[in-house]
Amino acid sequence: MKVTPGLFDIQVNGFAGVDFNDESIEAEMLDFALEAMLKTGVTCCLPTLITASGPVLIRRFQALDKAVTGSKLGALMVPGYHLEGPFLNPAEGYAGCHPPQDMLAPDIRLIDDIEKGLSRPILLVTCAPEFDASGAFVRALTERGKRVAVGHSSVGYAQLQEAVEAGLSLCTHLGNGIPQTLPKLDNTLQAQLSCDALDACFIADGLHIPPFALKNLLRAKTLARSILVTDAMSAAACKNSGMYSFAGVKVELADDGTVRQPGASNLAGSSLTLDQAVRNLVHWNIASFDEAVEMASAHPGRVMQKAMVHHSQIRPESRVVWDDNNAVIECHIASGISRRYN
Repeated sequence: MKVTPGLFDIQVNGFAGVDFNDESIEAEMLDFALEAMLKTGVTCCLPTLITASGPVLIRRFQALDKAVTGSKLGALMVPGYHLEGPFLNPAEGYAGCHPPQDMLAPDIRLIDDIEKGLSRPILLVTCAPEFDASGAFVRALTERGKRVAVGHSSVGYAQLQEAVEAGLSLCTHLGNGIPQTLPKLDNTLQAQLSCDALDACFIADGLHIPPFALKNLLRAKTLARSILVTDAMSAAACKNSGMYSFAGVKVELADDGTVRQPGASNLAGSSLTLDQAVRNLVHWNIASFDEAVEMASAHPGRVMQKAMVHHSQIRPESRVVWDDNNAVIECHIASGISRRYN
């Protein structure tokens, strides 16, 4: 047996049949999803809402926040939220499953409008810095104590450096949210890999990035600056393939674990769990168990620490017990919540 700190998923759109982007989400539904996440060793998470129009985003955040406030596990497991969009690149290949018609130019006023009345803050914002020429948006977010990530972006090397100087600190699901075809060397993927000031998140499901390519990306970014995320949507931890809801659209979970809008070629989130991401890195001989756990626990905690302190949010002490096959068998949170599995 091995004992580690609890895992921290900073990009999760839904889980166990529950869509965090659903305006009808309730406390009981959120508790069901969080309980299922505990079973995978996740003791802290940032529920992630994706691109929508301003009014829809406001309603979705209000519904999610009400569910968090009324839930039993929300107070312990949800210190805040991740907004992935709508300040992204709407061009084909960069937009991914995000609706390009709802994408907007960077506007700090929308962030302020969304947060009015919320019990918890937006701690992380993913945006495309190429539309923030002066760096004013990234700077304003940073001044509000938020972490800012680049994602779904075509930003080049020079402007990326300017965004970093303004406060950019993270790459969202690096290797994804970009077209299949790019210039050989002078492209946003190479720019983000080369920037030592940026930590980077990776979806280690073997579907978003082939394992051999993930190995190369992690070598370039280094394990010390890498974070495991799931980018999970409501199909994660569900046994049955078929149709699921994701931010107002229907997506299909295939038998191989891929999630797509019917007829689309690009992926729409994942069905990955964070404990499986840890096991995958070990199985693919990319990282040791301890290294993989650090990428799913200590590293996201370090990256989010400044924002959490600024907003007076605390990540609770927690521990996870794993068996010899790297499966979670116990999960404990400091408040006395304890679960045993298997």
